[in-house]
Amino acid sequence: MSEVRAALTRAHQEEWAWVVASLTRHFGDLDIAEEAAAEAFATAVERWPADGVPPNPGAWLTTTANRKAIDRIRRESKRDDKHKEARMLHDDTPAEPLGAIDDERLRLIFTCCHPALAMETRVALTLRMVGGLTVPEIARAFLVQETAMGQRITRAKAKIKAARIPYRLPAAEDLPARVAGVLAVLFLVFNEGYLATGADSDPVRPGLTAEAIRLTRLIRALLPADGEVAGLLALMLLTEARRAARISAGGELVTLAEQDRGAWDPALIAEGHRLVRQRLAAGEAPGRYQILAAINAVHTSARDVRDTDWSQVVALYDQLVRLDPSPVVALNRAIAVAELDGPDVALAAVDRLEARLAGYHAFHVARADLLRRLGRGQQARAAYDQAIELAGNTAETAYLTRRRDQLG
Repeated sequence: MSEVRAALTRAHQEEWAWVVASLTRHFGDLDIAEEAAAEAFATAVERWPADGVPPNPGAWLTTTANRKAIDRIRRESKRDDKHKEARMLHDDTPAEPLGAIDDERLRLIFTCCHPALAMETRVALTLRMVGGLTVPEIARAFLVQETAMGQRITRAKAKIKAARIPYRLPAAEDLPARVAGVLAVLFLVFNEGYLATGADSDPVRPGLTAEAIRLTRLIRALLPADGEVAGLLALMLLTEARRAARISAGGELVTLAEQDRGAWDPALIAEGHRLVRQRLAAGEAPGRYQILAAINAVHTSARDVRDTDWSQVVALYDQLVRLDPSPVVALNRAIAVAELDGPDVALAAVDRLEARLAGYHAFHVARADLLRRLGRGQQARAAYDQAIELAGNTAETAYLTRRRDQLG
């Protein structure tokens, strides 16, 4: 039953978010909203195969979940003598059909991404309440035990309830600071879909990337003039455009240089480029996501990897380093420098990052590739071994293993 329910949830992710958001507004309790939504989906699993999928699945699920929630409150009210409260919560208003009204989901996103919660907790709660992922799926994404993830999500909901974190959009003056946290969460959600971290999950999870893009579009509709929102959406679109070319028929990761660019999605690339051009025309200093989107625009503008304007890529990374002087950004800049100044210059830059990135698999991937290009096979093999040990993604592990074995 849990597998069927999970499949139904993935097939109707938008309905899940709508149902949970609607119930949260109505009852003011994430626990009630989640449990009633889960019961409604379980009922759908039992009834839809025999009765058929209703014309409006979202409205059916919302109505069913609303009744489940009221039944639960009535049962609890008998113990707590809260009949009056239960009657006040009863609402016979027909469920509003799914459509263009997205305010409820926006409120739910901002509630899950409240700054009172730790960043990892925000991501996990957003994946559960908004994305409709199961606790086991989220646990695999975070590489933690299912029980530990369940406890983390439970504590987050309890904190929201105890602190009386409101289910609403922030006030106008608080919105910019809150949006930054929401964008960070959506970026992490997208990254998990783009290259899953768990060895026992699909290497690429289109449902997650699609959900992250959908939610970012909602934020952009709320804040159409926000440069970083536009930048994050452009970054996601330009990255998602390459998804069909990223995994080979044999389940191996295909690097950007080796991808079939004819398989890229031209519509997503065109939309991403249009957003990047709009931000450039705005004449405002770009933020982190806008620069990352511009880097991806350079890559997706080249018909062949040999046509890539690496000097522009390095210049953009120079801008990004000033905004975000993290070792990961420095690593990515060094990879671009290798195409401009050669692998020996890049390797020196990469090696300077070892103290901070020794446990990061991409650091060893970069070293292995640079050492291979320099003809230092034995050292390259050792670097590949370290990268394989740290990598969790099956497609990436397959690619790294093949590259290592080609060294002879």
